[in-house]
Amino acid sequence: MSGSIGRVREVASLTSSQYQHEGAGFIVRRPFPTMGLDSVDPFLLIDELGPIDYGPGEALGAPDHPHRGFETVSYVLEGELEHEDSAGHRGVLHSGDVQWMTAGAGIIHSEMPSRRIREQGGRVHGFQIWVNLPKRHKMMRPRYQEISSAKLPEARTEDGLAHVRVIAGEALGARAVIDTVTPIVLQDWTLQPGADVTVPLAPELRVMVYVFQGALQIGDAGKRAEEGQLAVLEEGEAVRLRGGTGTARFLLLGGVPLREPVVRYGPFVMNTRAELVQAFEDFQSGRMGEITRTAQVSGDGASP
Repeated sequence: MSGSIGRVREVASLTSSQYQHEGAGFIVRRPFPTMGLDSVDPFLLIDELGPIDYGPGEALGAPDHPHRGFETVSYVLEGELEHEDSAGHRGVLHSGDVQWMTAGAGIIHSEMPSRRIREQGGRVHGFQIWVNLPKRHKMMRPRYQEISSAKLPEARTEDGLAHVRVIAGEALGARAVIDTVTPIVLQDWTLQPGADVTVPLAPELRVMVYVFQGALQIGDAGKRAEEGQLAVLEEGEAVRLRGGTGTARFLLLGGVPLREPVVRYGPFVMNTRAELVQAFEDFQSGRMGEITRTAQVSGDGASP
């Protein structure tokens, strides 16, 4: 079924996630960066938060912190996240919403469970993904894109066994509405038992699959990837995905490698040590700005 669309990518490596503390102390499941896998160019980090059920007063997030030199993608599966930044953007991400923030030259950002969840408790599940920026765009003007769940393109196979939400890239005829600085694929797939779908992907992309529910088979060889595992794929023109015995959910990610030097520390990702030192100086001197809190964000995304 796959010969007409070129070579199918097989699994090159399979990595299990590690649990890590982030922000104010919340726990994430992280496939990279870890001791075994530093990055998958151009992706710098994948963090899966939850699923976790918070009691009243237990919810933790990431208070004010800087970013420079890359993009952060927040994708909410369950719950609500409040966000604010030094460029004046603020609001609430609900289940299924996406925030694609290009930090560029620098921004101060805060991302917390909503006031309702902090006060009353609730379930939170989602992702934060860091995408590197090429040297020529490291110091671009910060940019912010927020897409509600209702506006994310979705598609199904004819048999209804495979479903995709397209955050970046294109699949099953659905094309993303988010604009990315470099070519990126980021898709949320759900496969039912018996699903068998082959997705064309440009050969220049570095491609991976992160499983966050169930298990699936990847490639013509049918390599099994299970919940919490990241499969980095070989070169090719397509990826074949097959369902297992239960429902499988996973992110399909791809990007054109930048193949540039990476010097990173905490929230700054640059090309040289001198640029990294400058980023710290700019942050400490206040040149990245601050979040102005003249009104409190409410649980429905509006100011009271």
